[in-house]
Amino acid sequence: MKTVILLVISNIFMTFAWYGHLKYKNSPLWIVILASWGIAFLEYCFQVPANRIGHFRYSGAQLKTIQEVITLVIFAIFSVVYLKEEFKWNYAASFICIMAAVFFMFRKW
Repeated sequence: MKTVILLVISNIFMTFAWYGHLKYKNSPLWIVILASWGIAFLEYCFQVPANRIGHFRYSGAQLKTIQEVITLVIFAIFSVVYLKEEFKWNYAASFICIMAAVFFMFRKW
C-alpha cells in the first residue's frame, strides 16, 4: 500500500510538471521548462522510493503496470478538473482495455 500511495503522490506532481503549463500558454517556454523541472524533481522524490520499496513485492513489469493505471486515473481527473476538458466515452473504453492489461499482468498462470 505504501508503494501505491507514493506512486499516486508522484503522479500528481508528474501530471502538473508535464501538463500543468498548458493553462499558461503565454508564459515564456524557458520559464515553463524550469518550473516543470522543479516539479519533476519532487515527482522523482516519491517515484524512486516507490519503485525501490515496491520491487520487494512486485516485479518491474508489475510496478510499471501499476504506474500506468495510476497515471491514467490521475490524468483523467486532472484533465476534467484542471484543464476543463470533456471526458469522452472512448476514454472510458481505453481505460477498460488498460484494466484488461492489469488482469493479465497480475493473474497467476
